[in-house]
Amino acid sequence: MTIYPAIQGFFLGASMIIPIGAQNAFVLNQGIKRNYHLVAATICMLCDFGLILIGVYGGGKLLASNDFLLTLITWAGILFLVVYGGLSFKNIFKPQMVDSTVTTTKKSLKMVILATLAVTLLNPHVYLDTVVILGSVGGQFKGDAQLIFVLGCLLASLVWFYSLSIAAAKLSLTLSKPKTRKFIDFTVGLIMWTIALGLLLNWTNNLS
Repeated sequence: MTIYPAIQGFFLGASMIIPIGAQNAFVLNQGIKRNYHLVAATICMLCDFGLILIGVYGGGKLLASNDFLLTLITWAGILFLVVYGGLSFKNIFKPQMVDSTVTTTKKSLKMVILATLAVTLLNPHVYLDTVVILGSVGGQFKGDAQLIFVLGCLLASLVWFYSLSIAAAKLSLTLSKPKTRKFIDFTVGLIMWTIALGLLLNWTNNLS
């Protein structure tokens, strides 16, 4: 049995996942706070796995052809990204302290789970990258090769999100310094609002 589908799935999956976006910014933040960061990484990975499976086995064509569903996902994503980005900008103006225990406001497990699901499932880019793009490529394989391709994509997601989460936690003392923290909050907010603007412009262009 050839491992080519796994290799292609790994590198193509990595090329979709690694570019900084809403998911990565959120996982990075949770890692810095050491706030259920491995839970956030696991949820992102499992969501990617499920969406890739849906895409490979036919869901990509359905999503790409359903304008109403794409519009609904797009506007939900825009609203979420605007609010999340606004909260990041708001954090810039809060007095921040750092000590040996990394003093910071932490979310409950329930809130981390809900926020991770929101930043994943309300982000249209996740569907386009996993369901449509990876799904269309994976759909070209037949039989066991399809599952091997999906497993390659899953491995890329697992390696990236756990590496990002663990690295952020290891460097949390450095990354939690007030000036660094403000820079990260500004960057996260800018990323969120840039993605939201991009989604709005794409939706507007599709109308014309």
